[in-house]
Amino acid sequence: MSTPCRRKRRAMAQMNVVPYIDVMLVLLVIFMVTAPMMQTGVKVDAPDAQAEALDADNQQEPLTISVDANGHFFLDDGSEVPADGVTRYVSSQLDDKAERPVYVRADSTVEYRYLMNAMVAVQQAGAKKIGLMADPTPPDQR
Repeated sequence: MSTPCRRKRRAMAQMNVVPYIDVMLVLLVIFMVTAPMMQTGVKVDAPDAQAEALDADNQQEPLTISVDANGHFFLDDGSEVPADGVTRYVSSQLDDKAERPVYVRADSTVEYRYLMNAMVAVQQAGAKKIGLMADPTPPDQR
């Protein structure tokens, strides 16, 4: 009797990419969920205004100084500083020409003196381009 002929299996040269796609989709979901939580900053309810957005005529990223409703000053990274700390921080971030724009973002209920303190601190740091930030007016209130 002859032995039955067994087929020899050849090795597959193709890679199975299904597990990689699964991992990629899981990572995508993780990044989509965590990205909004990574937004840093201070909760400020800026006043609404019907102003047009400014064109970015400068190549440098603007600095933002925030003033909350209690008159506390905050830097870009969300850390709280006194008024003289704002001056030191802004002056350390400006180049020789002081062309980097600095925006002051204040809560709509903040006392005027706190807003002026922030503006004066930025001006004393040597900034030449200082602006105020506002939220756009909702379309139903225009």
